[in-house]
Amino acid sequence: MMSFIKKAWAVFARPSVHISLGVLTLGGFIAGIIFWGGFNTALEATNTEEFCVSCHADNIQPEYAGTIHDKNRSGVRATCPDCHVPHDWTSKIARKMQASKEVFAHVFGFIDTQEKFEDRRIILAQHEWDRFSANKSLECRNCHDYDGMDFEKMKPTARIQMKQAKERDQSCVDCHKGIAHHLPKDMDSSGGMIGELEQLASNTKYEKGNSYVSVRHLPLYEDKEMSVEAGLLNPASTVTMINESNDAIEVEVSGWRKVKGFGRVIQEDFGMNIAVGSLLKETAQNDQFIEKFETKEDDLTGLPWQRVSAKLWMKKEALLSDVQPIWDKAEQSYKTNCSVCHTQPAEAHFDANTWPGMFNGMMAFVNFDTDSKALVLKYLQKHSSDFSDEAH
Repeated sequence: MMSFIKKAWAVFARPSVHISLGVLTLGGFIAGIIFWGGFNTALEATNTEEFCVSCHADNIQPEYAGTIHDKNRSGVRATCPDCHVPHDWTSKIARKMQASKEVFAHVFGFIDTQEKFEDRRIILAQHEWDRFSANKSLECRNCHDYDGMDFEKMKPTARIQMKQAKERDQSCVDCHKGIAHHLPKDMDSSGGMIGELEQLASNTKYEKGNSYVSVRHLPLYEDKEMSVEAGLLNPASTVTMINESNDAIEVEVSGWRKVKGFGRVIQEDFGMNIAVGSLLKETAQNDQFIEKFETKEDDLTGLPWQRVSAKLWMKKEALLSDVQPIWDKAEQSYKTNCSVCHTQPAEAHFDANTWPGMFNGMMAFVNFDTDSKALVLKYLQKHSSDFSDEAH
């Protein structure tokens, strides 16, 4: 045996025009397998929940435990790497390189205590939200794919919103934050504003010819049986009741829309992006429901706008006969939530078309649900410089 080993070593040790290339190729192949196997094993070892909680056992793991991604009726779990590590190899390596800074921060004591972590939670969360927004929530959609959703099993409001999100290929975190983790401490909620307004709306009396204001997003339908969806009425939007049938009312939704495209979004007034409602494209293009009036061109943008009126059906719910309670709640919510980072601008500091951009910039630091966000934005637009004589 020793003699064989010595002869073999002699063969491999001396140059040979006959077998050196084959030996090098074979050796390189074997070395590559060993290296890749070791590298991949080490990489996958860092892609486990156990590895993640080795640093985050005190701050992240307890708040994740018991959430819908941890325990649910189907037993399908989404663990740390499922949400925070991309599945494709190139993006995964890039994310691992980025995460090395996070390991450095923990090892050298930047976020090694609960107090330090809470102080930086808003920054860490914003980094992840920005990443999810940039890649259209790719990690979420490895499981929650738009094409795999059965919209008919959703509630009407959610169904219409999700259909519109699919059309825009919208990122999940635009609407869903705080699913598996606590929100940053300064991201206060809207304090039950919508629920309180709905309680007031439960006393609303409905009469033909009267106007009513919506408390939250409300489904619109083409028929009085409310079987064919037409779109959504935005919060704080006014409709006029023209007919009723049991629990359904026929309403007139009036405003202006841009002629370009399908004309699905009805705005409150000419040239102002104050959304009253958004229609499904089939309804928006159906003359049976849409009455068209004059067309004007916006001097600022050069776009033509058309005055329209839509006659549709909706359920008798979440409507008030007076808008003032809505403004009172929205004002309180704005002043409470939007002064966390700095003194909030006065409502009349911007015009109606500038407020959406400014308001969306604040939303990264405030935990508003979809209804509350739309309602407060409408309050700011309706109290903007376009509707105020106050100097600013």
